[in-house]
Amino acid sequence: MKFGKAEELDHLDLCLPQDHPDTINILNGKYENLELYFGMPKWGKADLKEFYPRGTKDPLRFYSERFNAIEFNAFFYRIFPPDQVRKWYEGTTDDFKFYPKINQSISQFRRLENVQDLVDQFLLSVTGFQEKLGTCFLQMHPSFSPSSFASLKSFIESWPKDVELAVELRNENWFSEKSVSNELQNLLRENKVTHILTDTTGRRDMLHMRLTSPHAFVRFTAGNHFSDEKRIEDWADRIVKWNSMGLKKVSFFAHVQAVQEDTGIPFRFISMLNSKLRSPIKNG
Repeated sequence: MKFGKAEELDHLDLCLPQDHPDTINILNGKYENLELYFGMPKWGKADLKEFYPRGTKDPLRFYSERFNAIEFNAFFYRIFPPDQVRKWYEGTTDDFKFYPKINQSISQFRRLENVQDLVDQFLLSVTGFQEKLGTCFLQMHPSFSPSSFASLKSFIESWPKDVELAVELRNENWFSEKSVSNELQNLLRENKVTHILTDTTGRRDMLHMRLTSPHAFVRFTAGNHFSDEKRIEDWADRIVKWNSMGLKKVSFFAHVQAVQEDTGIPFRFISMLNSKLRSPIKNG
C-alpha cells in the first residue's frame, strides 16, 4: 500500500492519536473474548519474500496455516467466477477468512452510482466463501469527497445487512471538517458499518480513532524504519485497552515489503498482543 507513505520519517510523530470521545460510546464497557483476524494483502511467493520455504508447492495452504485472514485485493481488479472461489475456499484452513476489496468498477469507475448490477455480481461471487467470508471493504479514491455524500449514503443503506462492510475514505475533507465527519460517523454507526483505521506514515489524519462498531479494522503500512516496532506495540496496547472496554473483533492487515516467518512484523505483533491480553490468541 504505497498510498500515504512518507519518505522521511525521523522527524514525524508516529504515535497513535488519542481515542475520539465517541469511541467509548460504541463499546459496551464489558470485557469481551476478542476475535482476532490477522494477515497480509497478498499470499504470492513473489510478494512475500523470504516467507515461503524453498519447494513450497501450495503457498495459499501454507499461508492459511500461519495467518487466519487475507486482505483480498484481487477482487478490486476483477470479480471471480464461483469455481475459482470454491477452490480458494477448499484450499484454506477451517478458521480462515477472506476480506475481499469491493471491485473498482463499483468504487472507482462508477463512484457508487448506478452500481446495483455490479454489486449483485460481486456479492454472488464473494458469498461463495460461505462461512469463510470476512468483511468486505470499500476503498474510495482520494478524489471522492464529501460532495458525493449522497452516493455513499445510498450505497451503504442498500448494502445487505447480513454481509459485513467496512469503508476506507481517503479525501482529507472527510476528516478535517467536523460537521462532515459527524454526519459520516452517524451514517456508518446507524448501518453497523466499520470505519477503517489506516495507519500509514504520510496520512495521520486517517487514524481518526473513532470506532463506529465494536470491530477495529486496521490497515498498517510499515515504514521500513526503526519506528515500526514502537508503532506495532502501540497498536497492541490500544487493542488491549479497547478490548477491556468491550471491543469484540480486530481485523489487522500488515503491508510490509518482506516478512520472515516468526521474526517479521506480523509475527512480532501477534507475540506482543498475546503477551498483553488476558486470554492469549493463537493466530491461524
